[in-house]
Amino acid sequence: MSGRTAIVTGGAGGIGAALAARLVTAGARVVIADLDHAHAEAAAESSGALLGVGADVSSAAELADLIARTEKGIGPVDLFFANAGVGVGDGLAEDDAEWALALDVNVLAHVRAARLLVPRWLERGEGYFVSTASAAGLLTQIGSAPYSVTKHAAVAFAEWLSVTYGDRGVRVSCLCPMGVNTAMLGDGHMGAQAVRAAGAVLEPEQVAAHVLAAVEEERFLILPHPEVLEFFRRKASDYDRWLAGMRRLQAKVS
Repeated sequence: MSGRTAIVTGGAGGIGAALAARLVTAGARVVIADLDHAHAEAAAESSGALLGVGADVSSAAELADLIARTEKGIGPVDLFFANAGVGVGDGLAEDDAEWALALDVNVLAHVRAARLLVPRWLERGEGYFVSTASAAGLLTQIGSAPYSVTKHAAVAFAEWLSVTYGDRGVRVSCLCPMGVNTAMLGDGHMGAQAVRAAGAVLEPEQVAAHVLAAVEEERFLILPHPEVLEFFRRKASDYDRWLAGMRRLQAKVS
């Protein structure tokens, strides 16, 4: 990481702030982006990041401005951590605006960032895209359909990036944790209860350590909760049994 330029979105708190701090410690030149400009600046100051930027990363124009500011002030972007995310919607989420928000932030923000960065990386012969998805993207999320569906899509997009550009210098990793002690887990909804019932709740700093280790190894799938891999195998080997088990878990936490 030493000497590399990294952008971390959703970097003012939770996993993003922990990633930024660990990247700084590793010698990276870090830019923190967050919807809340004041929090982004405060996080940059506290972590030693070089810049804190207020940006709506679901906006192609604001992403382009973020990357341009980084390149002008610090240097070409080597690593992009697409970490910003939202956990909106209960059940089927009757309001289409919740679906649109989840799609914009959890999926299309990744697509728009890659659209801007990948051509640059192909010219230079290297670049690294790190997607924060969720164990819900490999399994499912009890409670929120928009969250589950968009995190599945985030995993799928990261896979596509790796398959399409992995032999041309573009590296991709995809983070799929279960419970992490962030604001998203603290609102008491059914999905949060299910996550707590499924396994340990990790601190953001623990997750960040897993992420940087995986990036150093250029490993695609990042599983801070190793049991997720076993759950994923069970799902693949007997889908109906897995679905029945998830229904039992839903009944337990509802």
